[in-house]
Amino acid sequence: MKQRKLGQDGPMVSAISLGCMSFGGIYGETQHDESFACLDAAWDAGINILDVAEIYGANLCEQIIGDWQKSRKKQFHIATKGGIVMGAERGKTDNTEAGLRKMLTGSLNRLGVDFVDLYYVHRRQFDLPIEEVTLTLAKFVKEGLIGGFGFSEVAPSSLRRAHAVHPVAAIQNEYSLWTRQPELGMLQACRELGTTFVPFSPLGRGILGDHILEPQNFRDTDFRQNQPRFLEPNFSANEAIVKQFREFCADRGWTTAGAAIAWTLDQGDNLIPIPGTRTAAHLLEWADADQISFTDDDRAEIDRIMPAGWAHGDRYSDYQTIGIERYC
Repeated sequence: MKQRKLGQDGPMVSAISLGCMSFGGIYGETQHDESFACLDAAWDAGINILDVAEIYGANLCEQIIGDWQKSRKKQFHIATKGGIVMGAERGKTDNTEAGLRKMLTGSLNRLGVDFVDLYYVHRRQFDLPIEEVTLTLAKFVKEGLIGGFGFSEVAPSSLRRAHAVHPVAAIQNEYSLWTRQPELGMLQACRELGTTFVPFSPLGRGILGDHILEPQNFRDTDFRQNQPRFLEPNFSANEAIVKQFREFCADRGWTTAGAAIAWTLDQGDNLIPIPGTRTAAHLLEWADADQISFTDDDRAEIDRIMPAGWAHGDRYSDYQTIGIERYC
């Protein structure tokens, strides 16, 4: 697995990280043994950094990773997130020093470590200046609890404000062939400031793969259940375009998922995508995406099939946009 640098002063890590949200049952029932097998496969593939959060499965995801590391006596680089108040009404956040310190302490305990390489504010507390939050996170760095920090789902202006206080190691926003908003300022700001950009959902929550999704069979607890892109008539329109991309990938001997992740890697050396899965089989469909190289003709054909803005429907339901910082 090729390596990329995590932030200006962080470690070299695998070019692809494993997103572990589904270990918490976000997309359906999860099993301990299945998650362990997926982590085994990630390690064997050369993936050495995991992305997790306190809220995924209400602590379950972090606990699984902690149990795996204790069982296997191996240690991933870990990025985790806090700032969302669990059990409260949708969108309630706590970015105060006391709140974040309590959340970080809980994460470290569940993970079985005394340090994580990266700690994100998962969602901003909008009535608290981001400069104040940055000072709190800088304290955690100084205390040796975290290697660096970042923010998730924020605007370029917020990154610049935070960075003026202390270097921001990473920004994590959704970015993929069907979600291109970061191209309107965030990618540019990250390059300028030396901040790593971490695209989450680089597989479009599963649609950018060889397995054809059946939204009518999503479980009631599935995170995608009410997202406009997976509702008709949007889903059928989106699937018709993805079908063309699948055929393009197949002609070149690539998996669709591998090519979709390779596309994010191709957007800059400071990008570290975090595709998510809870199964070893799905992981192996894209684990070698860092080995895919595009020609100019390949890039032109991808742009023809999937021009910016091609997706039908919004990426989130109105309810799910609570806490997201919009800038366009």
